[in-house]
Amino acid sequence: MTNSQSTESPSIIKRPIASDQIYVIKYGGNAMTNPELRKRVVKEISSLWHIGVQIVLVHGGGPFIQSHLDRLNIESHFVMGQRHTTQETITEIQMVLKGQVNSDLVSLFNQNGIKAVGLSGKDGSSVKASILKVKVDGKETSIGQVGSVNHINTELIQTLLDSGFLPILAPIAIGPDGQDLNVNADAFAGHLAGALNATELLVLTDIDGLLADVNNPDTIIKSLRLSDIERLRGQVIKGGMIPKVDACMTAVESGAGMARIINGQRPELIQKLLNKDEKPGTTITR
Repeated sequence: MTNSQSTESPSIIKRPIASDQIYVIKYGGNAMTNPELRKRVVKEISSLWHIGVQIVLVHGGGPFIQSHLDRLNIESHFVMGQRHTTQETITEIQMVLKGQVNSDLVSLFNQNGIKAVGLSGKDGSSVKASILKVKVDGKETSIGQVGSVNHINTELIQTLLDSGFLPILAPIAIGPDGQDLNVNADAFAGHLAGALNATELLVLTDIDGLLADVNNPDTIIKSLRLSDIERLRGQVIKGGMIPKVDACMTAVESGAGMARIINGQRPELIQKLLNKDEKPGTTITR
């Protein structure tokens, strides 16, 4: 007696020829830590890919890193909002970002019919950085293996896009002596969007956009030009919004068409990005 074999062909998902639109999406915050919300966000991003929009995803992972370090009883130190990163912690950070967060995202996109590829800035020598120094009491201070992006090589990422893959990048870069450097994910995404001449940098965060009054969602600032930003610093642009706005500035100044900050906890907003009559969040342009 022989076992019968199924003659059913594997499903083939046909995607339209990719357009010249490239969206670099920075994904982090509570929209990432909630498993059900994460699935919804990935599904909405996938819907853009399925209609031909090319996408590069850059992810953070701060809450996952903190939880992992806490379990290992590794104390965390922050200087000017940046995590002081030792040789011990960079090893653990990479394990979380690449081994957990990146891998999980690749799986979710694969489940949505997308050929996703997990990378970091080290792959293909795509992202190089110098040691970041911050000013403390007027003096420049190193905070360990933390990087400031100074060079982007888009060759590998562009090759993947041209071949129909969706690159998902963890914000780890190569340092001047080949060491691994942890880079703020917002900054990483901003530099990458500029280097790719992206149509748009999309920053998913935990509020609807830049608010004139952080306690009043009705005070959202719908659009900004680069020339408007400096006058808003310290008043409207403060706290966790600073690196996000700075990333948007970097993107637009270095080659991206525009940048946008939207609420990643409302994934339905992602579909509205292509609607010319209804633009969510805060847009930043030249």
